[in-house]
Amino acid sequence: MAHSAIGAPSLVAHGGRLDAARRLFPNAPQPWIDLSTGVNPRAYPLPPPADEVFTRLPDDDAFAALDGAARKAYGAPAGADVLPGGGAQAFIQMLPRVFPAKRVAILGFTYAEHAACWAAMGAQVDLVETIDALANADVGVIVNPNNPDGRVVAPQDILSAAAQMSQRGSLLIVDESFMDFTPEVSVARFAQNESLVVLRSFGKAYGLPGLRLGFALCSHARGAKLRAALGPWAVSGPALSIGARALADQAWRTGAARACAGDAARLDALLTQARFQIAGGTTLFRLAARLHASRWFAHLAARGILTRGFADRPDWLRFGLPPNESAWARLAAALESVDGG
Repeated sequence: MAHSAIGAPSLVAHGGRLDAARRLFPNAPQPWIDLSTGVNPRAYPLPPPADEVFTRLPDDDAFAALDGAARKAYGAPAGADVLPGGGAQAFIQMLPRVFPAKRVAILGFTYAEHAACWAAMGAQVDLVETIDALANADVGVIVNPNNPDGRVVAPQDILSAAAQMSQRGSLLIVDESFMDFTPEVSVARFAQNESLVVLRSFGKAYGLPGLRLGFALCSHARGAKLRAALGPWAVSGPALSIGARALADQAWRTGAARACAGDAARLDALLTQARFQIAGGTTLFRLAARLHASRWFAHLAARGILTRGFADRPDWLRFGLPPNESAWARLAAALESVDGG
């Protein structure tokens, strides 16, 4: 079984750091085009919030409205808890504290915060290459669809792994942060399973990452422990109001999925024309490979276009979806202007 051990945690690099990009490339043209985050560039249209969502503490009715909308949007069963929090990241950091473990196996290469958060709590963390390798760990982690390569693990394979882990009293965490536009492969409908915790992100598909809203779907017993750790008012009034309305808007979600799929295909064609190899991705981002990708990162950044590089994968760049025709034109011109390889 091939795997790599994860040592002491370090600061995890993320996309979206335009402030740092501006300092590194002070002469880049404005405005910057941020393609580094994998967020829907067409945000859900924000309704004007009532004054009371800012001036009053969130009440039970507001939480209940969000719960109902999230349950329907995610297909959560009645036997599962659906807990809102400050983004999926909040739960990624909380889970190692609420459900401590000695041995954690993560199906990798994937979102580095999972390994960093478990290692920070003293767990031995291994990146493994097969789902079968999760079975002997106290906690297994699958990011599905995977970030950054878009790998999808079939629901039946996840449930099989969960069944094996349940025999040992182990926990399987399934991070579905990029699942909104591919609900057919979600395991959220099985979240009442005692051996499963399913994480969902709101901000990515709805283009509102600054709202900081995400969910953990799990059994009632696990939900009680997470709820105690979250404390009261874990989600702001504006997030409750906007989240409930957006999650209930099936028509918008269907249209957004169609639009993003079209943009992803357009991005594939543009990158292929520039002699990148498409290595994977989702409808919200594309992973492209080319020798010396770090040179392309700098080449694009000098032209005010921020992509996502990976220190451990120097031939990879991740591209989000351009937000408008002007951004598409700038990206096309930058890819054509100089051979970054």
